[in-house]
Amino acid sequence: MTGQTSAVTTVPLKMRSLLTLVLLMFMPLLAACGFNTIPTNEEKAKAAWSEVLNQYQRRTDLIPNLVETVKGYAAHEQETLTAVIEARSKATQTQISPEMLNNPELFKQFQDNQANLSSALSRLMVVVEKYPDLKANQNFLALQSQLEGTENRIAVARRDYIEAVRVYNTGLKTMPTMLWKTLWFWNNEPMPTFTIDPASQAAPKVQFN
Repeated sequence: MTGQTSAVTTVPLKMRSLLTLVLLMFMPLLAACGFNTIPTNEEKAKAAWSEVLNQYQRRTDLIPNLVETVKGYAAHEQETLTAVIEARSKATQTQISPEMLNNPELFKQFQDNQANLSSALSRLMVVVEKYPDLKANQNFLALQSQLEGTENRIAVARRDYIEAVRVYNTGLKTMPTMLWKTLWFWNNEPMPTFTIDPASQAAPKVQFN
């Protein structure tokens, strides 16, 4: 009996060992023929999107101090100040996590809200031109410099995301990775990218020279 039991338990062990060996042998082949390309490019695109969100959040965090500083010199410009505050509020209402990137409608709403905030900031900077004392204020100059740097970072982060999405989306419809999309990664869908008019995505002009 003991011998029979030993034979029964050894067969599955041998089979598992054989399967493991086969998988190890085929892993380099799978990697070489693009099996890992889709998930790798997907993670790169998600990481690039996280950086876009990070930079937009940095801009959002600057706005309350910026508005308060302007208000100290131009309190009667209430319409413009209110527009910035409302645009900021809408921009924070729509947040897209990397896992939600396959929702084109939500992505468009996010873009539109951020574009509206950029437009409101542009109008605020036009108002600032009328107040020389405000333009010379050290606190405002520091905020202006931070805002300018943030807008540049947003542009770079957005560019990197667009490139990462281009690579990922291309892999879903070109050989050999499209075969893996059909056979294995059938749930993966193309990610949206920034497609609205470039003028509405332009960074607010914050130069005062």
